[in-house]
Amino acid sequence: MNRLKEHGWEGALVVLLLAEILLFGAVNPRMLDVNMLLFSTSDFITIGIVALPLTMVIVSGGIDISFASTVGLCAIALGVLYQSGLPLALAVPLTLLLGLACGLLNAGLILYTGVNPLVITLGTLYLYGGSALLLSGLAGATGYEGIGGFPSAFTDFANMTVLGLPMPLSLFVLTLLVFWLLMHRTRLGRQVFVIGQNPRVARYSAVPVGSTLCAVYGLTGLGSAVAAVLMVSYFGSARSDLGGALLMPAITAAVLGGANIYGGSGSILGTALATLLVGFLQQGLQMAGVASQVSSALSGALLILVVLGRSASLHREAITRLLARRLRPRVSS
Repeated sequence: MNRLKEHGWEGALVVLLLAEILLFGAVNPRMLDVNMLLFSTSDFITIGIVALPLTMVIVSGGIDISFASTVGLCAIALGVLYQSGLPLALAVPLTLLLGLACGLLNAGLILYTGVNPLVITLGTLYLYGGSALLLSGLAGATGYEGIGGFPSAFTDFANMTVLGLPMPLSLFVLTLLVFWLLMHRTRLGRQVFVIGQNPRVARYSAVPVGSTLCAVYGLTGLGSAVAAVLMVSYFGSARSDLGGALLMPAITAAVLGGANIYGGSGSILGTALATLLVGFLQQGLQMAGVASQVSSALSGALLILVVLGRSASLHREAITRLLARRLRPRVSS
C-alpha cells in the first residue's frame, strides 16, 4: 500500500516538473531548450547528491543538518591538502574519508547520548563550520577567492560530458542508482524502514540499530564529501562556504520527494525528481529575473507546505472522524 502511494506521488512529481518547465518556458523560451536544461543541472545537482543519502537518514527517523558544514569542511580540506603539496590522487580519497568520519561522528554522538538527532547535528553543524573557517584562516584563504590553482585536469572534470550528459548529472544518475538499490533492494534498506517505523520493535526484532544508523549517517557524510569535491572542480576554488546554499534545498528535496519527517517511509526516486523540481525552480526564477532571495523564500515556503500536507495525510483518519462528528446532524431531544 505504501509503495502504491509512493508511486502515485512520484507520478505527481513528474507532472509538476513538466508543468514547471512549461510555465517557465512560456516566460523565457530558453527554458525549453533540452541542452540548456541538461547543462543547467550542473549548477544545482549537488543538492541531489546530498539529498539522496539524507533521505535514508530521514526514513530511519533521524535528521542531519550538519551536511552543509561538512561540504564546506571537506572543500577547504581538499584545498589545504593540495596546497600542502599532496597530489590530488591522494587528497581526494582523504577528503572522502573526512566526510565519512563526519557522518560517523554524528551517528556515534546520537547513539551514545540518546539526544535528538536535530540537536546533535545542529551542534556538529557549528563544529564543522567553525573547523572549516579555522582551516580557511590558517591557509590564508579568507574571502570569496578561496584556494585555487588546481590543475586543469581536475577543474575540467566537472565540465566533461559522458554520453552527452554533463559529468555532474552523470554522477547524480549513478548516485541515484546506488541509493535506489541500497534503499529498496538490500537488507540495509529494509532495516532503515523498520527502524523508522518503530525503533523499539526493531531492537526487539534483533535489527542492528546502531550499525544501521552508522551506515546511513556515514553515507550522508560521504555524499557531502563527493558534493564538495565536485563543487571545487566546478568552481575551480576550494572555499569553506560552498555548502551553505545546499541546506534548505536538500532538505526540501528529501521531504518533497516523499520522505516522512516522522520516519518509516520515503522514496529515493521521489527525492531525485524533487531535486530537479527544486533546482529548475531556482533556475527558472533566475532566468525570469527574480532575485535569489525570493527563490530561497519560495523554497522555504515549499518545505512548510509539504510538511503541513504530510502531517494532514498522516492524521487524515482522525481529521475525517472529527469532521464527520461536526457535520453530523444533531438529534433534537
